[in-house]
Amino acid sequence: MSDDYTRPSGGRGDNGRTSVNARQLWTGGAATALVAALIGLVAVVVLRGVLGIPVLGPSRYGTLGDVSTARLCLFAALAALLATALIHLLLVTTPRPNLFFGWIVALITVAVAVRPFTTDAALQTQIASCALNVVIGLAIGTLVTGVAAGASRPRR
Repeated sequence: MSDDYTRPSGGRGDNGRTSVNARQLWTGGAATALVAALIGLVAVVVLRGVLGIPVLGPSRYGTLGDVSTARLCLFAALAALLATALIHLLLVTTPRPNLFFGWIVALITVAVAVRPFTTDAALQTQIASCALNVVIGLAIGTLVTGVAAGASRPRR
């Protein structure tokens, strides 16, 4: 199985094909997953330990919180891998894949960001959780977009 895939690009100045280096795309996606998980961990430490805001559970669970912190980090990593799969699919099938990817990631980020406001947590916890989700979504969106740009080339 080849690591390169092509799709019609519909662009001018090329033969209408784009080459995607799958290995490069997916190693970048894996690195993005690690970054997303670490953002979650560092944010929880800062929010809980430094600012004293009890995100992801009551303050009695300490600086790292409880299993919810591990779950957040795993979900962030999984979201990065799913974003990589999405951009890969869009790159090989869709004209203007970055445009669609940007909209999809933005809408999912907004949905995840407002979710804390549906709970009965304190307002500062809701705001902190919202901000944490936005930062993770922005990181995933920008990093995966950058990785995709580096992994795809117009085929001459």
